[in-house]
Amino acid sequence: MLRPLLASLALGFGCLCAPVTLAQSQITQTDMAGLGNLLQIDSLIAVMSAEGRANGGDMAADIFAGQGGDAWQAVVDRVYDTAHLRRLFDTGLNRALAGDTATISAMTEFFGSDLGQRVLRLEVSARRALLEDATVDAASTAWEKLQSSDKPRAARIERFAKANDLIDSNVVGSLNANLAFYRGMADGGAFDPPMAEQDMLAEVWSQEANVRADTIDWLYPFLALAYQPLTNNELDRYIAFSESAGGAKANAAIFQAFDSMFVAISKELGRSAARLMAGQDI
Repeated sequence: MLRPLLASLALGFGCLCAPVTLAQSQITQTDMAGLGNLLQIDSLIAVMSAEGRANGGDMAADIFAGQGGDAWQAVVDRVYDTAHLRRLFDTGLNRALAGDTATISAMTEFFGSDLGQRVLRLEVSARRALLEDATVDAASTAWEKLQSSDKPRAARIERFAKANDLIDSNVVGSLNANLAFYRGMADGGAFDPPMAEQDMLAEVWSQEANVRADTIDWLYPFLALAYQPLTNNELDRYIAFSESAGGAKANAAIFQAFDSMFVAISKELGRSAARLMAGQDI
């Protein structure tokens, strides 16, 4: 199973913005790239690439009993190439926003501010730190202590997660990625007899409870670690944006962009794994 699909750019949810007009739809891929740069996507994708490569090693042990070798490593390197991931993200964000200039303006205003840029740096830094198992353990212990030692602060973290629908969004994203992996395996001929779509769905849905538990275990320590340097006032301002109408659509768009990215790479991994298992060139 892939690491929980935590976009890290955890924005708000709520009502939709005004309908898009024809004039508003004239948003170019260059504009999306610029927005991605403002959101510090390259820094986040670099961490996601490292996570993916680590997961790729775990997959080799599970699927190939550690025998995937250089061929599988080449697949993992290709799929998690940062330029490849960035192209997938930009394409997904462009599709998700569909020229919604109102949402783009809201994202630019908040994340272009000093606080917005700071929280993005903190999120990426925390996620990078959690690549180390020791940091994961320490962050989990710190979150447990925070829940008893500073209940108002812990409540803010929980409110932030709820406002942004982080648990359900990440669970859905992880399940979508896992389903895409099965579909890729099926496309590559890994199942004999072929695995029916309903059987794939049933298998993936059976993982929901474990995925949810893993997401919760990872999410709250991550949020507490990332926002530890923020004052309560600064965190309240971030929550307020998350709960705004602009933050609502922004959150949905970013999750959609990352979801499409993870679905694409998961299907590619599944297809390549199937071909390797069959002894085919990839």
